[in-house]
Formats: sequence, C-alpha cells, structure tokens
Amino acid sequence: MVLENISKKIYEVLEESCNSCKSNLISLSGGLDSSIIAYFLKEKNPRSVAIISEDFVSTDLTYCQMISKEMKIPLSIYNVPTSIILDAIDNTIKILKNFNDIEIRNNVVMYLAMKWAKENNEKSIITGDGADELFAGYNFLINKPEKELENEIKRLCSIMHFPTQKIGKALGIEIESPFLNQNMIELANQIPTNVKVKEENGKRYGKWILRKTFEKYIPHQIAWREKSPMQEGAGTVGLTNLFESIISEESYVERKLTVEKEDGVVIRSRESMYYYKIFKKMFGSPVDNNSQETCPYCKHEVKNSKFCRMCGAFPI
Repeated sequence: MVLENISKKIYEVLEESCNSCKSNLISLSGGLDSSIIAYFLKEKNPRSVAIISEDFVSTDLTYCQMISKEMKIPLSIYNVPTSIILDAIDNTIKILKNFNDIEIRNNVVMYLAMKWAKENNEKSIITGDGADELFAGYNFLINKPEKELENEIKRLCSIMHFPTQKIGKALGIEIESPFLNQNMIELANQIPTNVKVKEENGKRYGKWILRKTFEKYIPHQIAWREKSPMQEGAGTVGLTNLFESIISEESYVERKLTVEKEDGVVIRSRESMYYYKIFKKMFGSPVDNNSQETCPYCKHEVKNSKFCRMCGAFPI
C-alpha cells in the first residue's frame, strides 16, 4: 500500500466511524487518539471532559486546553481530590474484580469520567480505546525488531480488552470507541508494521502513520506528543508515592509475609497491598487451585499471556 493511500483510507474510515457516534461527550486527554476524535466531531458541537488530579502532577491539562481551544469544543475539567480518587478506587476494584495496580491506576480515571458523565445527565461517552493496540502505540513496542513487532501487535490485538466497557456497563453509561469500529480494525490489520512504528526526525514513534495522517489537522505538539498513559495524564500515577508514604516499611513487610503465608499470594508493592486488601474483602482469595497455568505471584489463572490481569505482574 502506498503511504498516501493508507493515510487517505485511515482518514475516510475514521471519519465515518466518528460520525456514526451518537454521544455528545468526548473523554479528552489531549493525546493523539482523543484529539483525532475531537477533530472529526467538532462540527457536531460536542462537550468534553478531562480528569485531573488536584493533588498530584498531571501532564494532560495543557494539551486538553489546547485541543479544546483549537476545535472550539467546551471542556469541563474535573479536578479530583485524593479522597474522591480513593473512594473511586474501591468502586473500580469492585467492577474490574482485580487488584492489578496498573489497570486500577489507569481505569480509575475512566471511572471518574463516567461518574462525572452520569452526574451531568449524559448517557454515553466517546473514548480513544483501541488505537494503541491497532497502531502500536505502547512504548514497550517501539524498539522491537520488525518481525517481533508484527507478532506482538497480532498477539495484543487477539487479547485486547477494555475495562472501560465493564465500567460503563456498571454505571449505565454507553461507551463509543471509533477506533474499535469493525472497518477500522480490518483496515489496521492490513497496514504494514513498518509504518506503524517508524522514525521521524531521528526518533522512533509508535502510531507513526496516525501521527503523519493527522499532523495537518491537529496541533503539531499533540500529533507528535509521546505516549502518556492515563495514569500520568490525569496524575493518578502519584498514587504509587502516596502509598509509599502512608504504609510504613515495617507494616508492609509484616503484611506481605502474612498474606504470603495465609493466602499463598506474593504482593509486589505497597500500592498492590492497598488494592489487595480491598479486593480480598470483596472477593476472597484470587488463587485458582484447579488451573494448570497460573501467575507465579497471585496464583490466578493466566492464559497464553506474559501479563497477569489479576495482579498486574509482568513479565510472567
């Protein structure tokens, strides 16, 4: 496929996919994916919401404001204090049924966005889910050799799941994700790996073809912004340091030994300990005694994966 043709096709398929969205609310992070969605939907006069931690450093705010101004889309900034984030963590664990620190830190952001939507009488929300899997957006993919990269993208696409769907269902909010439109998935699978990850100005980028296609439609700083996980963008990455400071070394070691002895579960951090305590109270032990393939840390079943969805261990 010639580069121009690939870009033209991506533009057409995404335009159609975005225009088929019924929701009037975009979950805006100021990253590439949600900014592309904002570009296509700007004529429909949507609203947008960004979740920003009040007490931790967040990287999304400036970019959200930039795209809001550029596309003339009203932006609601939900500044969330730590106390609200901690309450939301309980509910996120209850919905996702795991104590996976990475998944919880990221998806508590989406829980808060959907909670905000519900409280503001919105029935649905549009997300950028799927772009990182389909177009190799994750940082751990960037330096892989081409053949390995191709296999890894296929593997990721075969197991991709989006906790936002579960959270939306639990809160009664419909999730619309233009990148997960069937036509978009089929097109992405045909696009050569060497334009998904490619060098630009001496630096390798994931989602290169998406960046190249849309750099003339969205602000340049956003088109070439480095991948920033939700936890960094919203600031919930600060939870790791928070738990480090409120759970003493002595208390952590003592509880870690107790959990290992009583439950057979190896806890890897203070943050995981905090989440595990909530999880166990709600669901009991994660140990799967009847499974042949289990995580070496939490003994929960894993299927054909280097990553444990239950506790977040990687690689296993």
